[in-house]
Amino acid sequence: MGVSRGSGYGAGPGSRHVRMLIPLKAGEPIYGQIYRFVRAQILAGRLPAGARLPSTRAWALQLGVSRTTVLQAFEQLAAEGYVQGVTGSATVVAADLPDSLGRTKAADGSGAAQAVPALSKYAARLLAETEHRPPDPPIAKQPGHVDFHYGNRIAIDFPHRAWHTLVSRRAARAVPSGAPGGGHMALREALAAHLHRTRAVRCNPAQVVIVNGSQQALDLVTRLLVDTGAPVVIENPQYHGARQTFRAAGARLIPCPVDGDGLDVTALPRSPARVALVYVTPSHQFPTGTVLPLARRLALIEWARARQAFILEDDYDGELRYDSRPIEAVQSLDTTGRVIYMGTVSKALTPELRIGYVVLPQSLVSPFLAAKWVADLFAPTAPQMVLAEFFRAGHYDRHLRRLREINARRRGALMTAAREQLADRVAIGGVSAGLHAMLWLPTVPIVELPLLVECASQLGVTLYPVTPYYLGQPTRSGVLAGYSSLSEHEIREGIALFGQALRSRW
Repeated sequence: MGVSRGSGYGAGPGSRHVRMLIPLKAGEPIYGQIYRFVRAQILAGRLPAGARLPSTRAWALQLGVSRTTVLQAFEQLAAEGYVQGVTGSATVVAADLPDSLGRTKAADGSGAAQAVPALSKYAARLLAETEHRPPDPPIAKQPGHVDFHYGNRIAIDFPHRAWHTLVSRRAARAVPSGAPGGGHMALREALAAHLHRTRAVRCNPAQVVIVNGSQQALDLVTRLLVDTGAPVVIENPQYHGARQTFRAAGARLIPCPVDGDGLDVTALPRSPARVALVYVTPSHQFPTGTVLPLARRLALIEWARARQAFILEDDYDGELRYDSRPIEAVQSLDTTGRVIYMGTVSKALTPELRIGYVVLPQSLVSPFLAAKWVADLFAPTAPQMVLAEFFRAGHYDRHLRRLREINARRRGALMTAAREQLADRVAIGGVSAGLHAMLWLPTVPIVELPLLVECASQLGVTLYPVTPYYLGQPTRSGVLAGYSSLSEHEIREGIALFGQALRSRW
């Protein structure tokens, strides 16, 4: 896979065809490499406005990849405004480019290139890191294609009737003028009570701050605690959104291995040097799905106390457990104010709601609120008021019970299909909670994992390699299989197709 593949296409209307090579790299999604290559050619002026791209079918044949892979790249380019369709189903380079970092038309229409701005070190780090993130979900679901993307949801899972009733009631009242920077107090009170009852989190409502999704919580905590060059301990593998945030801030990342019991606390740094932060997903490690046992949680807290470090506990899907009640949070064990607890309602409701929360030690409440004010003043109030009523009326608890039952059936379909179709070629992990499973592949060499994923894509199924979640080389091959956006039939069909790909060579 690590060879250049040639594809000829025209440089403009009426121009002769030229031969261009795409250097495909192992370990990175192919559709992303195609997208970035074409985007770079457009911004560099080698593909001018109106230049006609080859058909997806022809290019897939020339590159030796599936048409679905090329379609994904073209859809991303079209969504961002780099290309557009014209009569006759052709795809051409758009006349008006969206990217201010690339070439743009001059005011006089001459097409002269603008000067490239002098980006900050933060921007440079951010752009460098996003080149290596896992792919975003496809823009639209392709008919007949099974996509095991993590975190997607089916619309029928959402509690439409109860939610819309509360929205209608709220709309009939006076429009709120705003909310405290920490969020609507009724929601903060409801969350404090809910988290204490279900996760044993110890806090008062003033310690709960509403944020625009857990990613904003990551960003604000990083701004408060992490200076350029500061050491930050992260799990390895880890959630890529956290890694990107820390790297963009200039942190010095210290990867700590994950085993069958989660973060290996014996591998934490033992030098007396202070560590700014340790980021963990203890209730359902992402992406492996392991659970940090009590002894390790206590050892982690003691380690943080001894080194004056803060623990950022990301409880992104801890409520969605299937074999037992939700595990008590690390925060519930902390007596020294060293644990920052963050979560979201997006996994249980919908990502579009963009409401997350962070429970802060008392010492961090004021600085966090100041950072939140600078970032966006306050989160939108109306959705918070509806969500507060959703909690108070008991709808959230009822919805969670229903969602656990639905996803338990999907999880069961995946596990059964994997045992039947993949047999000894797979080891299933991370299925005690959450919205995805890890399919570890002992017969697949790590260097051949991209080829396996591509073979599966050609058969009509998308799975996501574990490679991008590691700092450095993974210790074993595996793919993430999200099941929350698929029916049980689609799950069985997708695993059967993946089994065909796996048996074809491995």
